[in-house]
Formats: sequence, C-alpha cells, structure tokens
Amino acid sequence: MRPASIEEMVGQRRLVAPGSALRRAVESGRVHSMILWGPPGCGKTTLALLLARYAEAEFVAISAVLSGLPQVREVLAAAERRFGEGRRTVLFVDEVHRFNKTQQDAFLPHIERGSILFVGATTENPSFELNSALLSRCRVHVLEAVSRDDIVQALKRALADDTRGLGGQGITVDDERLQEIAGAADGDVRRGLTLLEIAAELAADEGGHITQATLVQVLADRTRRFDKQGEQFYDQISALHKSVRSSNPDAALYWFARMLDGGCDPVYLARRMTRMAIEDVGLADPRALQMAIETWDAYERMGSPEGDLALAQLVIYLASCAKSNAGYVAFKAAQADVREHGTQDVPMHLRNAPTRLMKELGYGTGYQYDHDAPEGIALDQTAFPDAMGEKVYYQPVDRGLEIKLKDKLDRLRAAREAARGKS
Repeated sequence: MRPASIEEMVGQRRLVAPGSALRRAVESGRVHSMILWGPPGCGKTTLALLLARYAEAEFVAISAVLSGLPQVREVLAAAERRFGEGRRTVLFVDEVHRFNKTQQDAFLPHIERGSILFVGATTENPSFELNSALLSRCRVHVLEAVSRDDIVQALKRALADDTRGLGGQGITVDDERLQEIAGAADGDVRRGLTLLEIAAELAADEGGHITQATLVQVLADRTRRFDKQGEQFYDQISALHKSVRSSNPDAALYWFARMLDGGCDPVYLARRMTRMAIEDVGLADPRALQMAIETWDAYERMGSPEGDLALAQLVIYLASCAKSNAGYVAFKAAQADVREHGTQDVPMHLRNAPTRLMKELGYGTGYQYDHDAPEGIALDQTAFPDAMGEKVYYQPVDRGLEIKLKDKLDRLRAAREAARGKS
C-alpha cells in the first residue's frame, strides 16, 4: 500500500501540500539532497521513493544499521558509473544517524559532484547526530507523526484496494473499530496497516467482519512511541520537569504516566524528581527533598506497580508546593565568584590555630566567638576573603518557608551592614 504518487501520501500536509516548495521540487524532478527527520511510519521512505520516481532516477536504499563502509563504497562506485552514463541515483540511507563521522564523510564528495541525490532518514535530532559537513550540504525536512484521521484514511484505502490491499477479501469493519486501530498505531501508518492485516487474518475465520473481540486479540500490546535514549525521551522528561516547575500537577502527572507507559525506568524518574525537589522547590518547602528521598526508597522496596503510585504522589506534591530556585541561583553565583577571584587567602581571624607557631603567626587573631556575642551573632565580623568584601548570593523569594527566611536574613544583613559601618 505504499503510495505510488505524492497525491496518495497521507499526513505531512505542511510539507507536501500543493504549491509547497518541496512538492514543486519533487513534481518537477529538480530535487536536492536532504535529511528527513521524523518518527517511524510517517512517510520518510515513501517520500524518498517518490523523489526517485519523479526524477526518473535509480533508487538505491541502504541501512546504517546493516551496512558498513565497504558496502557504502560499493554503492557510491555504482552511482558514479551511472552518473558517467547520464543517469541519476537517489541514495536513501535509513537510520543515517547510526553512521559514524567517517562513514558520513564518505558521502560528501559525491553529494558535491551531484553523482548522488542523498536522502538520509532519521528519527533523531540531526543537529545532535549528524556532522556539520553533511548537514551543510543537505536541507533538513521535519516530518510529523500522522494523525489518527489520516491513518483511518490509509486503512480505508487498503480495505478498498483490490490490487495492493485487502479489497476483494470481503473484510468489513465499522468506523469505530478503524478509529481504534488508528489510535493504536500511534502516528505510525505502517503499524496501522500491519494491525489491520492481522485483524483481517483473524476475521477471515469469522465471516470476514472485524469485531471488538477481534481487536482485543490484535491490540493486546498497545505500547506508545517512546525511545529510551532518543529525542522523545529527552523531550518528555523536559516536559515533566517544566510542568512541575510551572506548578501544574495535572500536566506533570500526564507526562509522568507517558514515560512510565513508554518503559522509562522508574528509578531514573525518582532521581530526576529528587533533582526537581532541590532545584525548583528548594528551601521554599524543604519537605519536598525529604519526600523525594523517602519516595525513592519506597519504590526501591516495593518496585512496580505498587511503587508507581508513590512516585505519582511525589509528582503531584512537587508540582503543587511552593517553588524557589533561590538556592540554585545562589550556588551558581558563588561558583562564578570562585572562578573569577581565584584562590583567595582565608582571613587570619577565620583560620584555625592548633599549634603555638600558628598562634604566633596570627592565626585566629581577632576571631569573635558568635555564641558569646549579643543575640548569638558577631555582626561586625566578616567571613569573606579580604579582597572580595561581603557578598550576597542567596535572595529568598516571597513564597513558602522562604518568606520567613527572607524576613530574618533581611534584618540580619541590614544589622551586619550597620555594624560594619560603625567599625
């Protein structure tokens, strides 16, 4: 059921709509080397085949998973021969991101000479996975997951097509069941067609009608698209973290459930949420860190699925409680000063003096023992290196527990400044 013309493609309306730049290039046969970036089953291979068909070029496909540099060189040599005979070659490289830099570099001179029209397909972000030399010679086109309605359209076409599809087999199915299959396909047309084919085989023994009972068997495993080390993984953990930071427990819970559903390691999620408790909740609610550690421990003891609920409750709490990144910002500011000012000497009054020689050298001289001072604080005593003067890194926010911390520190800092002014 692979589309034989660009009109038969489902989805990708933005990219191949009538009048679009790519569609005009394809239909005119004046195509360019490109990278097609998109999820599985969205039409990358189909688009490459159509490029070759409209350009009247030889289509050659290799997979970066299965091919090494010797195979690549053989394919490129054959393309050079065709080029010398006046024939063009569309070289389709599936999973191109799996090629290393040396393998990717092998294509560069052939792309420049025009002996191949290079089409690389990847499910990963090209800016991270492909070298800059290859990217500079190709245009990147972003393909999207195919919508449920578009997948239904492809399924109906398969049911009606006598030559390439299931037409003539007497298979019937209502629209509701087609929607269910399309939903299970999760944006992947190829997956949707596979599910339909399996359902048709099962229904053939039951009068040819695909029922709900048929789909129960076919759709037993309805895993969603998720790559534990790829672009989708980092997009989803970013969405979870930012939903927590935005105090949106409902959205945070959704992304948490998405990641669990996709097979993400719950211990990884526990670790990331502990980081959220430190970075985004901070001292506005110190209980968040305590809860994160206890939840992590509870999951380690119970495992899934019982421990999943503990993690879900942590997500809700982190997203619902007061937020402050004041501790995070203060730490970064202190690190920046360490880098800027280098190795400053510790002031003499703050140094320890365990030996007579050290005392004679002035170690500890002038130190005021805070517990002996009024209110337990020696206000005129400095604690920074002499060359730096006093600094203020930590600025509490007016939220949660930090409201009280801010009030105390504001009063204390004002009193220190006044005391140092008198001295």
